[in-house]
Amino acid sequence: MSKALEQNPKGIARLSQPENSNIGRVVAVMSGKGGVGKSTLSALLAAELTRRGRAVGLMDADMTGPSIPKLFGLRGGTTVLGSQIIPGMTASGIRVMSLNLLLDREDDPVIWRGPLIGGAIKQFWTEVLWGDIDYMVLDLPPGTGDAPLTVLQSLPVDGVVIVTTPQDLSKMVVKKAVNMVRAMKTPVLGLVENMAWIECPHCHNRIEPFGHVDAQETAKDMGVDLLGSLPLDPQISALGDKGLMEDYGSEAISGIVDLVQSKVPLAG
Repeated sequence: MSKALEQNPKGIARLSQPENSNIGRVVAVMSGKGGVGKSTLSALLAAELTRRGRAVGLMDADMTGPSIPKLFGLRGGTTVLGSQIIPGMTASGIRVMSLNLLLDREDDPVIWRGPLIGGAIKQFWTEVLWGDIDYMVLDLPPGTGDAPLTVLQSLPVDGVVIVTTPQDLSKMVVKKAVNMVRAMKTPVLGLVENMAWIECPHCHNRIEPFGHVDAQETAKDMGVDLLGSLPLDPQISALGDKGLMEDYGSEAISGIVDLVQSKVPLAG
């Protein structure tokens, strides 16, 4: 199988299109901090793009803490066609590749050092039969270490969505991720503020569990656009636990996808 690298205009060597596949746009979801909801947002973006009639791939690049299959009710049992792995398929047709789909048990630990993690990410790009994809969503692990570095250096990422929560601590750590993306000469598409509020089920007032933080000011301070704010919604957790993340939709998610598509439109 060809693993030839092509040189992009900004001078970073990146992997070419996977064999027998055609991937249109690649959007990574990233945050320097853990626990902010990157996997949830990745799943929601993929589901909303699919609702709009787009062919979507979702790569779980969090090798040591993969959670994407759980959110969509997928279990192991991928098949191989020739030398290529067939990705898992969700109920609505999202093509998913995650290390958890290759494990005997979903709770088996993955105890790998950096080089193995980086190699697996590249294999998920080159050795998976993705087919024709309009948008590929990449769910990155927290931090600015080996996995995010491999993705930004090796894969043809068109832009990165940054996820944060309304806390000064989160803001400080997330800025590291923004600076890393810029150092890798990759566009930052904007900031999503997650878990910004919760709606009281009785009076329907907004409660801000992390305190009030102006998301627009946070984005401005980072020098990025604000894509939107999302609530701490118990329904998201309930659907994710049941593997039914595709059943969730909201105006907020729709608005975020509108902006993402406007920043990375499909060619033609």
